Amino acid sequence: MRQWGSEAMTGRMESRRAVRWLLLTLGAVSTVVGVIGIFLPLIPTTGPLLLAAVCFDRSSPRVHSWLMNQRYLGGYIRNYRAGRGLPMLQKVCTIGLLWTSISLSIVFAVSAWWGRALLAAIAVAVTTHIVTLPTYQPQDIE
Repeated sequence: MRQWGSEAMTGRMESRRAVRWLLLTLGAVSTVVGVIGIFLPLIPTTGPLLLAAVCFDRSSPRVHSWLMNQRYLGGYIRNYRAGRGLPMLQKVCTIGLLWTSISLSIVFAVSAWWGRALLAAIAVAVTTHIVTLPTYQPQDIE
């Protein structure tokens, strides 16, 4: 005897499994891109890390918990989501690393004037964004 709906149920379960794996993969790739973005100024950091948190939240509570409890990444994501911004030391280090790497690129890697101008404009835009983020003191979290 054939049961109605069993094929549909199996199809939905396979679809959910596929979506879960897609979200886990997207979250892992986003985490890697976000970590690389910490060290390379033209690669974004915040967007990919926020995307990873959302993907992991919807696909695996265990992996989401791992990400949110990471010493540096978890705090960064939690503070950004809560609108607290960045600590002053993190702002200073980020802007310093940004301008150091952009300056080295302008001097040694890019020869076209428009490429240098574009890098400088990106550095100004990113600096403006970082400066306008709220600055918080770690003891003010609670």
